[in-house]
Amino acid sequence: MDINALLMDERDNVATCVVPVARGQKVMYKRGDKTVTVEAAEDIPYCHKVAVTDIKKGGQVTKYGEMIGEADTDIHVGCWVSHLNIHSVPRDYDSELV
Repeated sequence: MDINALLMDERDNVATCVVPVARGQKVMYKRGDKTVTVEAAEDIPYCHKVAVTDIKKGGQVTKYGEMIGEADTDIHVGCWVSHLNIHSVPRDYDSELV
């Protein structure tokens, strides 16, 4: 099976599917030199995110090595990550500057 998802940064807890992935199918992505496989727990649309680790309610959702939102519910490995289960969190960029 070919790679069908991209992990943008090794710190990420979501990968982006580059093709639609049906529930029960394998999601395959690279983490460094290693190929990782998780089973899709639900249908993941093209260009949407899939959880590659469990994310607890209130936990950070990380893509590109940066927080992109916070989980509204527990999100399990293989689940679709979307506006239905995460929300944006305003960031204080001034305090993040080094």
